[in-house]
Amino acid sequence: MSSQRLTALSATALLVGLFLVVGYFLQERTAGLQTVKAASVKPDKERHKAPEFTLKDADGKTVHLADYKGKVVLLDFWATWCPPCKLEIPWFIDIQRKNKDRGFEVLGVAMDDNGWEDVKPFLASMKVNYRVVVGDDEVTKAYGGVEDLPTTFLIDREGKIAAVHIGLASRKDFEDGVEELLRGNGATPVTAIPGAVPAAVMAAKW
Repeated sequence: MSSQRLTALSATALLVGLFLVVGYFLQERTAGLQTVKAASVKPDKERHKAPEFTLKDADGKTVHLADYKGKVVLLDFWATWCPPCKLEIPWFIDIQRKNKDRGFEVLGVAMDDNGWEDVKPFLASMKVNYRVVVGDDEVTKAYGGVEDLPTTFLIDREGKIAAVHIGLASRKDFEDGVEELLRGNGATPVTAIPGAVPAAVMAAKW
C-alpha cells in the first residue's frame, strides 16, 4: 500500500474520530436541556386567575402578585442549580430590559433549599435586572404543585394566567407570548410537538 494511501486513510480516521468526540461532547452538554413546546396563549375567556402569594425579595420587602395588577408578568419558577433555568435567565434579562416601559415585569421565584444564601450571589453574578423572591411549598402548591424547573407562567394585565411553559422553551416562545399580551391580541392556536403532554396538562389546569 502506498504511503499516500496510508496518509489518506489516517486522515479519514482522524476526522471520523474527531466527529465522534465532538458529537459526544455536545450530547453531554445538552443532556437535561430538553425543549418542551409551551402551551399557546389562551383566549381571554379561557384564562383563570393567577393565585395570590406573599413572599420576600432580596431586600426583605414583601411582594404580592397583586402589586403587578395592570402589567403583563412573566412568573418564573427556577433554581440556581437548574441548567435550563440558567439558560433562560439571560433571555428574561433582555426581555425585561426591552419591555419594562411597556407595562411588563419579570418576577422570579427561586426554589433553592438554601434560600438567599445561594440566590443572592447568583443574582449578582448574572446581573439580574428584575425582582426575585424565594418561594416555598405554599406557593408551589397554589400553582398546581410545581415539580419541574423551570416552570414559567405568563400572566395578563388582569392577573389571569394566559400561558404555561414547563421545561426549557425557546426564547421566541417567550418573546411572542409577551408581545401578544402587551398588544392585547387574540390568541393564535399552536400545535404542540411530541413530548409536550405535561405542558398541555398544566395549561388545561388554568
